[in-house]
Amino acid sequence: MSRGPVVQGEMMHLRPTEARDADRMWESVQDPEASRQTGRTRRYDRSEIDAWCADVSDMPDRYDWAITPGAVRDGALVSDEMIGEIVLDDIRDATRAARLSMLMLPNYRGRGYGSEAIYEVLRFAFAAAPEGLGLHRVELDVLDINPRARSLYETLGFREEGRKRDAYRDGDGFCDAIMMSILEDEFRAGL
Repeated sequence: MSRGPVVQGEMMHLRPTEARDADRMWESVQDPEASRQTGRTRRYDRSEIDAWCADVSDMPDRYDWAITPGAVRDGALVSDEMIGEIVLDDIRDATRAARLSMLMLPNYRGRGYGSEAIYEVLRFAFAAAPEGLGLHRVELDVLDINPRARSLYETLGFREEGRKRDAYRDGDGFCDAIMMSILEDEFRAGL
């Protein structure tokens, strides 16, 4: 598995992450608010980000997409610059399950791009092969300090399954991770 499909939505466009996305990916890992909201504590150096962007779309058991604006003029995208990333990884064939994560760059949060990107990735995840992966379940963790993300996931049909107490660092303290999932039939019922 590698290189997920290119998807054109109303607001956004998804394409596999590429080496040319390294500048924007570097920007995202430097964003303190994104690090806090996702529980990321690891520091990266630029060469790691460059290598990651060049290779990630060819790694097995995962799909990594750059989210770009979906505006089209004269049949071509107005911009193909990465404004966020969405990932479907930890794909498990035996249980037909995977994990979802997403991160938008600061100027693009709360504008609807992420909502549409998640919907399109779920559509791909739950579609039968060869159009999709034929998954039964997609799961994620959201930190309890990120109520906006939790609300978005609930709006899209994800349900809370449990909580991992003090699972992530939050400055000098800790925060909980809320485990959420959506099943294939729940997604189809919401269509």
